[in-house]
Formats: sequence, structure tokens, C-alpha cells
Amino acid sequence: MSYCISVPAFAQRTVSDAIVHYSVQVPDGQPNAGAFAGSTMVQYVRGVMSRLDMNLNVVNYTYIVNTKDETYVTLITRNTDKYLIHVGRAQFEKDLKQYEAVKFVDKPETKRIAGYTCRHAVASLVDGQTFDVWYTPDLVAENRMYNRRFMNLKGLPLEFELLLKGGGKLKVVATSVDLSPVPASTFDVPKGGYKEISEAELKQLGN
Repeated sequence: MSYCISVPAFAQRTVSDAIVHYSVQVPDGQPNAGAFAGSTMVQYVRGVMSRLDMNLNVVNYTYIVNTKDETYVTLITRNTDKYLIHVGRAQFEKDLKQYEAVKFVDKPETKRIAGYTCRHAVASLVDGQTFDVWYTPDLVAENRMYNRRFMNLKGLPLEFELLLKGGGKLKVVATSVDLSPVPASTFDVPKGGYKEISEAELKQLGN
């Protein structure tokens, strides 16, 4: 007796460099929808380095992460105010434990995003919140911690929901994926122009 076994036909590629551009969409009925209209995100990956730029109109965030040193820098621009926060290994490892607990459960749906076939998954956080993500298993980041939120995901996220602190969600959808080498200067930390503050001071600012 012979058996025929169906094997998924895709060529998985491990990537060390990538730039993913995303548009930020505001679901119908979302409070303060106008404030986020036209927002964008860009994810950069190069080896052990990663950078995420979030242009949310009212405030811009940049996260520059060194997964080898287990440190990262947060840059915040709001109107004319510009802040820089250095985050050390202790906080990095504390954050990592939180993201390690995120579970992704695959669903049967698929769809095409930015030229890639994506699978649907639902993410469950330790606090009970959930969010949808669509990812392509065709592309896997060599640095699985480039974005610790997705370290347990089996591919590159090309659409996902972004949870807001005050409640509600934004939808983030990839518009392009570039696998060309990323310049090392992308991850340079600014030498000036920002006021360096602590995480405690950041919380007092309401971020």
C-alpha cells in the first residue's frame, strides 16, 4: 500500500537584512481616528541590529535595538520636544521574559500581502489581550529578536494589530518588503539634538 503525503510548497528564506514599510490604518469607530490618519511604520533589520520607526503624526518613536549587547535606545519626538532613553541589559531581559510568553495560534485563512502569501494567526499576551497577525512563512529573520513582540512567530509579520495603551487597536499593513543590504548607519544613535532622560522621567511625561 502506498501513501501520498502533501507537503506545503514554499521556499522558506532566512534573511539577515530587510526593510519593511507599513501603512497604519484606523478601524471604523476607533476613538481619535483623525489623529492617526496617514501614520506609517518602517522596520529595519541588519544582523544583530534592528530599528523600528513609528510615525504616528502626534508623536514619533524610534527604537534601535542591539540584540547582541541586549540593549536598546528609544527616541521620541513630539512637536519640538526630542528625548532619548538608553535601556540596559536588565530591562532588556525583563522585557524579553514578557515577550517569550506570547503565544501564536495559526488559523486556516491565507491572503496575499506585499507580494507574499500570508497565514493568519492570533496572538495571546500574558495579560489576556489578543491581536491578529498575518505572516509569511516564506521569510524568516535570522535575528529572531529583531522585534521581540514577534520572536515566537514562524515568519515575517506583514499585517498585524497594534494595541493602544488607552484601549483600541490600529491595523498595520505592509506596503513593501526590501531584502537589499541595509546600511550600517541606519542604526547610528544621534550624537546630539535630543534630551537624554530616564525611563522614570519618560513615564512622568505620560508616554
